[in-house]
Amino acid sequence: MTVMKTSMRNFFAHKGRMALSAVAVLLSVAFVCGTLVFTDTMNTTFDKLFAATSSDVQVSAKGASDTGETQADNGKPPVMPASVLGEVRKAEGVKSAEGTVFSTSVTVVDADKDSLSPSGGAPTIVGNWNANEARTMKISSGNAPRGPDQIMVDADTADKHHLKLGDEIGVITAVGTHRAKVSGFAEFEVTNPGAAIFYLDTKTAQKALVGDTGVYTNVNVTAASGFSDAQVKKNVTAALDSGYQIQTAKEVADANAEDVGEFMGVMKYAMLGFAGIAFLVGIFLIINTFSMLVAQRTREIGLMRAVGSSRRQVNRSVLAEALLLGVFGSVLGVGAGVGLAIGLMKLMGATGMNLSTDDLTVAWTTPVVGLLLGVVVTVLAAYLPARRAGKVSPMAALRDSGAPVDAKAGVIRALLGLVLTGAGGYGLYLASQADKASEGSMWLGGGVVLSLIGFVVIGPLLASGVVRVLSAVVLRIFGPVGRMAERNALRNPRRTGATGAALMIGLALVACLSVVGSSMVASATDQLDKTVGTDFIIQSDGGQLITPQAVQAARSAEGLKGVTEYKWTEADFTTPDGKTLKETAITAADPSYATDLNTETVAGNLKDAYRPDSMSVHEEFAKAHGISLGSKISVAFKDGSTARLTVRAITSSEVVIDQGAMYTSIDTMAKYVPTDKMPLDTLLFASAKDGQETAAYKSLKTALDDYPQYTVRDQTDYKEALKDQIGQLLNMIYGLLALAIIVAILGVVNTLALSVVERTREIGLMRAIGLSRRQLRRMIRLESVVIALFGALLGLGLGMGWGATAQQLLALEGMKVLEIPWPTITGVFLGSAFVGLFAALVPAFRAGRMNVLNAIATE
Repeated sequence: MTVMKTSMRNFFAHKGRMALSAVAVLLSVAFVCGTLVFTDTMNTTFDKLFAATSSDVQVSAKGASDTGETQADNGKPPVMPASVLGEVRKAEGVKSAEGTVFSTSVTVVDADKDSLSPSGGAPTIVGNWNANEARTMKISSGNAPRGPDQIMVDADTADKHHLKLGDEIGVITAVGTHRAKVSGFAEFEVTNPGAAIFYLDTKTAQKALVGDTGVYTNVNVTAASGFSDAQVKKNVTAALDSGYQIQTAKEVADANAEDVGEFMGVMKYAMLGFAGIAFLVGIFLIINTFSMLVAQRTREIGLMRAVGSSRRQVNRSVLAEALLLGVFGSVLGVGAGVGLAIGLMKLMGATGMNLSTDDLTVAWTTPVVGLLLGVVVTVLAAYLPARRAGKVSPMAALRDSGAPVDAKAGVIRALLGLVLTGAGGYGLYLASQADKASEGSMWLGGGVVLSLIGFVVIGPLLASGVVRVLSAVVLRIFGPVGRMAERNALRNPRRTGATGAALMIGLALVACLSVVGSSMVASATDQLDKTVGTDFIIQSDGGQLITPQAVQAARSAEGLKGVTEYKWTEADFTTPDGKTLKETAITAADPSYATDLNTETVAGNLKDAYRPDSMSVHEEFAKAHGISLGSKISVAFKDGSTARLTVRAITSSEVVIDQGAMYTSIDTMAKYVPTDKMPLDTLLFASAKDGQETAAYKSLKTALDDYPQYTVRDQTDYKEALKDQIGQLLNMIYGLLALAIIVAILGVVNTLALSVVERTREIGLMRAIGLSRRQLRRMIRLESVVIALFGALLGLGLGMGWGATAQQLLALEGMKVLEIPWPTITGVFLGSAFVGLFAALVPAFRAGRMNVLNAIATE
């Protein structure tokens, strides 16, 4: 009880000094709880949606995925004959059944040819209005589509794009473009996660999406009373020939949930990983806080020991303070986490994914996990300072405050840090020398962890040297004030090292990812410059295949030397070693593709792969199956017959573009695949006549103006698009790392605030002998700047080392260019100085307001 009373008294006596540590715990716990609540809410939303939209039993066409439609090679959804509907209706236990047709391989545009698709990645769905849809959608105005010239739109999409009744809409599919006018709007009666949905009448949907009125993509079955879904599924299965996919409502919902769950799982654990980084940074803040509090209470602890307190009691007293801090910060963090989740839901709503707070899901495990993490991390972080407090002897009551430095412990720490850093460096070296990326990644992971721990442990030793160098460059120009700031930073290297380490972790990850991202862009750009000989690339950013009409339109453009078609399909390969490889990718292109893409070969000439009944394989495939030039491979084309193709070229596996591709000619594929089963083009490549590049670019865009689903890019556009994609990913990661950097800034603020309290008498004496308030504030700001720059220098140096090693592994996958983004690195380093200035504002202001006489009188 005495220990708890002492802890409570000390905690509330220093509540101001504990506040920033509590904020660090709060932020970290909030991020964890917010992530869990957000992902649980999304899962709940999708579960409700899938449960509400699934019929009792669903019959899908052959080739459809477990979650619904799969785009076929011809750009259309897999279908079944309409006669299946009659067979299903005859099955025992079927109350009713209706045929449906829908597709997600569509582009929907308004009258100005602007896309109406969601911007957040949710699908665009066009289908027929049917009874199953009417269960979850309510017509809010207008009417359902009643003919080929009418289309109904979901109300959310209509609001977002300001659509009105009578507006014209174009539905672009592999069949062509179907235009209709808005006849009505339908509202979701369940939460819409952001999909854009458009409804046609059944016959029009069949014509627009498939080009044939005698087919359906699905048959939705309603079970009769007294029959379970499983019984009806069994009866429907018996009534139909094999080849159809038949699922109960639960099976459909589970398959959809699993599909969404994979994505949600990746997002969840990625966000929790960043929360873990924030916790790690927070550990340094808590260690620093308690170390400084223990040092400032040395005489007090000595007196406690002198009047009978044992080491264990002192130790427990400090840990009890940490427990109070952890509980306080964690409880607030759990509440803040729910608020963060709601904020994320609103943010997702702004990007098009609507999530209702009615579905807000807070599982009982979420606050438990948050509280446990916050409390355990805080208590563990305070363990070392608590042990140090327990070692204070009763004689400390007779000395000035301030814990004595243990020289022996400092030497052991330095040696341990050097060993760990050396081991981490050796791990990074082994990773850079690896022959396979899979082997090197293990060494890279070990090297990153060991080098990070090594830098943290060796921080005080590095602080003594690095701060002196930084001070010579940054602080000396400020005269005596700068020299005092330097000595303050060097006064306690352990504290400076821990404060800098907190900032180091976040900036090391920023530097590493910047190097990797820049190297990926530079490598891809280099590969484009070296290998891509074509001028223009035409593709759909939404994944739609290129229709023959669009190909003809591209060929009609003026100023073009030629257009190359590029198709992709799957086939079963039987290799010379007798192995059969199911559903292996094979690429078919025009012979001109051999010059459009200058792929490196290790044997033969790629042009020969486009000869009749010929193909190429990549080097790793050839080695794995004993293939050489002249070898024969049996290729059973999907939806076609079996060909026996001769290997005429072996391409390098160390390329970035089309890595692992195996080529044949379109003419060879057409020989074995019926015309109506030939896959559509995935890409088109076009080359301009010499000197007509600009005119051909404009002409090609004009020719494809009626096909807004496709984008025409020249090489500059393509490089820029690649850079933007990687840049968006990095920006998202930097945003998540910002939490760790914010916690690190709190650590700098807390260190300075406690340091000012520790030096109260010293500050009073300096003021008494003539140091002005302005000079005092400048001294504290400069101290903060040099600590921040110390952490930034370590973090950026360490991160660039990690990034350069990671690039060596990427080089094994063809990304051979190492590029250090010096503008980013320099900007982050200079930004750290501003971080230091910002962190020092409050501590410097408080120091400047001290009463000189009261400060001198402080014990």
